[in-house]
Amino acid sequence: MRSRVLLAAVAAAVTMAVEGTAQRQSGLPEPPKKDTPYLLHADTLLETETGEAKEETRKDERLYVIPGAGARVKTPLAGPEFLFSSETIPPDKLQLYRLESKNGRREVVVMRKKKPVGRPIQLSVFRMHDKLFKIRVDGSLATGEYSLSPDGSNVVFCFAVE
Repeated sequence: MRSRVLLAAVAAAVTMAVEGTAQRQSGLPEPPKKDTPYLLHADTLLETETGEAKEETRKDERLYVIPGAGARVKTPLAGPEFLFSSETIPPDKLQLYRLESKNGRREVVVMRKKKPVGRPIQLSVFRMHDKLFKIRVDGSLATGEYSLSPDGSNVVFCFAVE
């Protein structure tokens, strides 16, 4: 019994040491939730607003709609970076879209007259350690509403650039 308790204590200490070493090596805080992008502001993390986009069709358009006129999470940075601890969502499958705020909701048109129009904004993904990734927007974002979404999913992680 003592050896089991001792073994469990040693295993816990090793796990904490490995996680602490990984954080010290990257110099970045560890995101509290898996599979959720966090805006990185110096050494502070801001959790993006998680939701679900609904697909709609109107006239010759297919669009995705998110409730609410704007995201609660805002960044002043035109070139935001995110920390992402991957468990089930591969970080290279995240796509960034600019949203338009209309009639108290946010939307992105993806198809117009059977032609794709909503194109994702280019991202770069960097492995920091094990399953921790830094995601960087290539270029600058204009002031407005944005959403990260895994390719093929209606899950959205929203934020605004002020």
